[in-house]
Amino acid sequence: MDYSKKIAQALLHIGAVGFCVENPITFVSGIKAPVYIDNRKFPFWPTEWHSVIDGFHAKILEQNIQFDAIAGIETAGIPHSSALAYILHKPSLFVRKKPKEHGTKSKIEGGNVQDKEILLIEDLITTGGSSLEGVQALREEGAVVNYCLVIVTYGFKESQNAFQKAQVRLHALTSFPVILQEAEKAGTITTVQKQVIEQWLQDPYGWSN
Repeated sequence: MDYSKKIAQALLHIGAVGFCVENPITFVSGIKAPVYIDNRKFPFWPTEWHSVIDGFHAKILEQNIQFDAIAGIETAGIPHSSALAYILHKPSLFVRKKPKEHGTKSKIEGGNVQDKEILLIEDLITTGGSSLEGVQALREEGAVVNYCLVIVTYGFKESQNAFQKAQVRLHALTSFPVILQEAEKAGTITTVQKQVIEQWLQDPYGWSN
């Protein structure tokens, strides 16, 4: 099954993709963008959410990924990592973006990850910064992290280089170029809007400036 197109179509169907060419938004990374994706909508749409979890499972089998537990990045990655762990009968945990201010002050919640192979789940990769901070936090606690699965990646070269440098294999269910193609087929965007977004994808920082 081609999950790439299926997930792209699901994102468009549930209104998780926003096109804001005339009024760009600013990502946490500082990049100004004519688009945005809100994967937090998926749990409200059970059929489409099942496609995501099934897609992750299929990717695990396809890549023969071996792991002991599944971790999600706070907060948007947690619903997907928890659901996947549940259906696969695997331990589930999550990684805080900042250590909690009391108790153990750990960034890892759920259990001991020492010497365990952890599969990291994310909802969206832009530059990859927050995901790789999660990888670092897990590794500092003694975990082995070789794989990250994500629903959507923008496909920026910056993120690809960052994951390669961290020696983490990134596998996405779909990418923004695929979403863009499906949006054009569905008549969701105009040809002019598509051209603007393609320019942004090629050079997000330059486009912002």
